[in-house]
Amino acid sequence: MAKVAILDHKFIIAYVEQIISKWIYDLKIKRGVMRKDYSNLFSFDGKIPLSKAIPLALQHVIAMIAACVAPAIIFAQMAGLSQEDSIILVQMALIGSALTSLLMIYPIGKFGAKLPMIYGVSFAYVPTMLALASQFQASGGRHIVAVVLGAQLIGAIGSLIFAFTLKYILPYFPPLVSGTVVLCIGISLYPIALTNMGGGGDVNQLGWGQWQNWLVAGVTLLASIGFTHFAKGIFSLASLLFAMLVGYALAGFFGMIDLSPVGDASLISFVRPLHFGIKLEPSAIFSFIIIFIVTSIEGIGDMTSTTIGGMDRAPSKQELRGGIAAFSLTNIIGAFIGTLPTATFSQNAGIVSVNKVINKKVFSTAAIIILLAGLSPKLSSLLTTIPEPVIGGATLSVFAAITMNGIRMITSQPLTMRNTSIVGTSVALGFGFVSVVSVAEAAGVYFMPEELKIAIGSSPVVLAAISAVLMNIIIPEKDEDKEESLPA
Repeated sequence: MAKVAILDHKFIIAYVEQIISKWIYDLKIKRGVMRKDYSNLFSFDGKIPLSKAIPLALQHVIAMIAACVAPAIIFAQMAGLSQEDSIILVQMALIGSALTSLLMIYPIGKFGAKLPMIYGVSFAYVPTMLALASQFQASGGRHIVAVVLGAQLIGAIGSLIFAFTLKYILPYFPPLVSGTVVLCIGISLYPIALTNMGGGGDVNQLGWGQWQNWLVAGVTLLASIGFTHFAKGIFSLASLLFAMLVGYALAGFFGMIDLSPVGDASLISFVRPLHFGIKLEPSAIFSFIIIFIVTSIEGIGDMTSTTIGGMDRAPSKQELRGGIAAFSLTNIIGAFIGTLPTATFSQNAGIVSVNKVINKKVFSTAAIIILLAGLSPKLSSLLTTIPEPVIGGATLSVFAAITMNGIRMITSQPLTMRNTSIVGTSVALGFGFVSVVSVAEAAGVYFMPEELKIAIGSSPVVLAAISAVLMNIIIPEKDEDKEESLPA
């Protein structure tokens, strides 16, 4: 009996060893597959399961969504749009951003570049859009949006021409010129953030400047700075979103949030084309053409950052041309469906540089999530309930980052007498002239035609851009003034 027990014991041990060996063998196989799956994350065309794509895609969605809808919300408030039209503008911000990102990932002909990029509605156009809202206030909100979309249509056609004549036009926009324009865009956005921090887009608004508004805005700003500099991982990458959640909760405590429109909104809806219409205003078009070219050049910088950071190489001329062409085409389409101007999102390019994930499935999944969010008026309605102080507090740091990007571009070239003269004079002309126009009108003095005022007197960006381009052409450039420019 003892021998039988021993035999049984040995048999059991051998059987268990066989099971463990098979388990270890299977585990090694699975680990090999896992390694293969993870290595494919760092390949654009690699095959990966959806389970691995979704968490990485959500990281990109979280990083961009707040900054994507904020320009639409700010513009809708300033234009005086109804709640229904404001929801539509937010919806289309998400839908248009998703379509631009998808075209970038999956090119059609010469439109697209097969690069891991995420696009969103850009703050670069906000100062000019708000100036147009002020100029055409008497015409109503929908007319204002139609004027912006008309200018966007022609501006996008201009950037499309820029894409296919890149090597001829790019030399006129070196980092010195582009940086000056970006610097002016950032600085001109500060009053927008601070006015919203006080309680709305207009200081004459009832209740503007109350201490609760400043408290909510201040806490939101501090949260944004805290998440950016002291948090790690997704909390740092999506600092704007988490700061807005903190501010939103505090605003709710003070009774600043009205959720009734969310209950009235439908779950899914499709917006018909030309809901707002298109109006061609020559003075607005002129401004938008310049800004479209500048954002195209910024896009070149983001594409370069993505390929160097995630692919260890510089982008090819074909990729740069295809990327700008895709951005232009979707903005042309956006003018008809009601999407405000989009541009590359630097925060998403930064994520690529950090985690090196460039797989197209991650980015297409992110784009589809953004698209589905845009198709839901209920979600878009929820986003429109964000109080102005929260938006102001959160976006102030974003505007500061835009300003610093401009300074970085400027300082990539030596700060010689020629270069500092171009930057200083252009910034002075841009802000000084707009300030004089505002003061003169307040005193009842109108010294220029309305069309010209809209073109160069309503936003400092346009006049600064014209000055920088002309001075860069006219003033001879010496060897000490030069620095390696953006890729051509």
